[in-house]
Amino acid sequence: MEFLGLDLPSYGWETVLGSAISGVFLGSIYALVALGLTLIYGVLHIINFAHGALLMLAMYAVFFLWKFLGLDPYLAMIIVVPGAYVFGYGLQRGIIGKASHGRDEIILLVTLGVSIVIENAALFFFSASERSVLVPYDLDGIDLGVTYAVYPELIALGGSLLITFALWLFMSLTDTGKAIRAVAKERQGARLVGINVDHIFAVTFGIGTACVAAAASLLVPTYAVHPQIGYLFVLIAFTVVVLGGMGSFIGALVGGFLIGVTEQLGRLYLGESMGVITISVIFILVLLFRPTGLFGQRSG
Repeated sequence: MEFLGLDLPSYGWETVLGSAISGVFLGSIYALVALGLTLIYGVLHIINFAHGALLMLAMYAVFFLWKFLGLDPYLAMIIVVPGAYVFGYGLQRGIIGKASHGRDEIILLVTLGVSIVIENAALFFFSASERSVLVPYDLDGIDLGVTYAVYPELIALGGSLLITFALWLFMSLTDTGKAIRAVAKERQGARLVGINVDHIFAVTFGIGTACVAAAASLLVPTYAVHPQIGYLFVLIAFTVVVLGGMGSFIGALVGGFLIGVTEQLGRLYLGESMGVITISVIFILVLLFRPTGLFGQRSG
């Protein structure tokens, strides 16, 4: 098969469909990582450069809970997610918020600095070697006809959908969620009606970090943990956020699925190394033709 002058291999529809389904499972993880990123952007209006480092830190937490306590990675979510929320809240309230003095451009530099500190601390304490979690069900799964879906993939898909829905309910129905949306819409107006904006900033950062921790629990049964693992996912998460639209939960979910499917199909036709390039191509095309993303809105 020839496309744009390239001689691409030909596959049957079963192979292509199976690859696309695998992309949906992969995209669900991307969506969950991007969910915390887009939430933080939607309220604080900054790009959190520490997002990948926080993901890596949460993955190490899940790994050590499994290694020393024998806790299943999915059950570790009960401990890691609340712990990540407290850590994220304290990080924003105690370091990022105070060091930035309310200036968004300084927040970017502070989060970059936090990322560098966390990653180098991980290299110092954990070394650069990969660490894997072995679960008894990692190769068990369901035969879908066109592909074989292992249980970690199915759990990742279900978990991502459930967490996204739960976060949407939280933002829509709770007083805290309404306060977060008010701060995101009009920061000064929220102050005037008595909302503690600094507290809401920290709560939002904590929830975004908790989303990353949930993603870490879903990732660890499939991916080895090492200090650079955050780079792999956060760069893709940025692409997902741009594709779906900054600040859009639905956009993060749909964007994650689209990127996951595109990556898997790219690997199928272009190979493992070249297939990842399709993500960069999508990123550039979105910036050129739809800079607000699929579900984003133009400001002003």
